[in-house]
Amino acid sequence: MNNFTFHVSTDIRFGKDRLNELPAVLNTFGKNVLLVYGGGSIKKNGLYAEIMQQLTENQNQVTELSGVDPNPRIDTVREGAKLCRDKHIDVILAVGGGSVIDCSKVISGAAHSDQEPWELVLSRSYQGSTIPLVTILTLAATGSEMNRGAVISNLETKQKLGVHGPNFLPKVSFLDPTTTFSVSRYQTAAGSADILSHLIENYFSTTAQTDVQDGVSEGLMKAVIKNLPIALETPDDYDARANLMWASTLALNGLTGSGKGGAWSCHPMEHELSAFYDITHGIGLAILTPRWMLHVLNEETAPKLARFAREVFGVQESVSDIAARMGIQKLYDFFESCGIPMTLPEVGIKDDQHFEEMAQQAVAFSSISKSAYVPLRVDDIVAIYQDALTPSSYL
Repeated sequence: MNNFTFHVSTDIRFGKDRLNELPAVLNTFGKNVLLVYGGGSIKKNGLYAEIMQQLTENQNQVTELSGVDPNPRIDTVREGAKLCRDKHIDVILAVGGGSVIDCSKVISGAAHSDQEPWELVLSRSYQGSTIPLVTILTLAATGSEMNRGAVISNLETKQKLGVHGPNFLPKVSFLDPTTTFSVSRYQTAAGSADILSHLIENYFSTTAQTDVQDGVSEGLMKAVIKNLPIALETPDDYDARANLMWASTLALNGLTGSGKGGAWSCHPMEHELSAFYDITHGIGLAILTPRWMLHVLNEETAPKLARFAREVFGVQESVSDIAARMGIQKLYDFFESCGIPMTLPEVGIKDDQHFEEMAQQAVAFSSISKSAYVPLRVDDIVAIYQDALTPSSYL
């Protein structure tokens, strides 16, 4: 296990009926609030009205930034940073899923930075000051409510890049499972695929002897696999939604990745799918992950892939290569059973027109070819994309 520092100081307010605590939280930072949200679902489910009542009674001055896209755009970051400067914003309140929170993180830094916002993203690491960020989570998926990372898209350059900053970490995050009751089946499944991908990326690392992290990851993966079908069948099942929400947070707050080395594999490849085709991130990850697993399956990786199959899916097979293939098939079948499209044509990508360019960018903007679990070259990535054009079987 590698050396690491684990310090994640977000104040988590988990559970229902906690929004009456919001005014006191915001008062810690000031009265001028930038309220950031997405396409308006919080108005349909009543959350917006509840928040505005709290802010009005607390005499907050509220500036709104709505319409954050599922793959948040750099143009929205620019708009938000300007609003923060013009309105002298004291605190940002992000209400939504990972896209809204990621956008708000970069706004919080861009408002204090002399860098042009896309240059800030291109730096991949922002060390400067930020406007304090409070979040109200409405989708279990990215874990952005308790980490220091953000992912932003630039449609002009066809780039989707991650940027990290020590001060991007939310100060307080409200996690109320009831806010996810109205999330659609599709987005619930996509979000859970994202959670599983975060766990899988950390699980298959280049560092050996990380029993604690791997055991935690296996437990969280089993919790997602157990509770996602329940949430799809009964959207207002509080315990299922609660387990998915907490799994989302723990999957990417450093708990399962600290002490481990190596670059992620599926995320750099999927970021290119989203950058070029603007597809749902979790869906792209679900499509790519089993195919990546099969591509990297070899004599050296078979034991870990077999452990995944045995510990997460209960595979009993003793031969590692066969057990690994059975686990890959079970993951594919699980995603498919949850209504996730498992080929690229099902999400509108019908040919390999951009695969070479996408693979080149995945290599250029990550360490996938150098320090991934199994380093991938451009031709490896193209092969994985091409495999995703048709349904697959791994047995």
